[in-house]
Amino acid sequence: MRPSKVTARARTRSDRGGDPLDGLVNLFDLGIVLAVAFLLAALQSVNLTELLTEQDVTVLRTDSKGQTVIVKEGESIKTVRLSEESVTGTGKRVGEVYRLADGRLVYVTGKTP
Repeated sequence: MRPSKVTARARTRSDRGGDPLDGLVNLFDLGIVLAVAFLLAALQSVNLTELLTEQDVTVLRTDSKGQTVIVKEGESIKTVRLSEESVTGTGKRVGEVYRLADGRLVYVTGKTP
């Protein structure tokens, strides 16, 4: 086998092939964009896009397992699963809850005597 020979003309030309790892940077960027898109699609599919806003949000979800209350206050998100168990005890009235025409619940604290 004959050794290959590099001519003087080939030495003056720049390498047009580039770095083969440059394409991985573009794939990483594409991966980040796809991850954010999938997150937004998942939140949209369960109607929880309100959690992305800066407002405080309370969401009541009902499914076959029962009801779940999702409360977002500032940066913290808390989830509470409601059960069918009844609780008995003594206490005093602290307020009233009203359901508005659009389905929202409003809690009005009672006046202290």
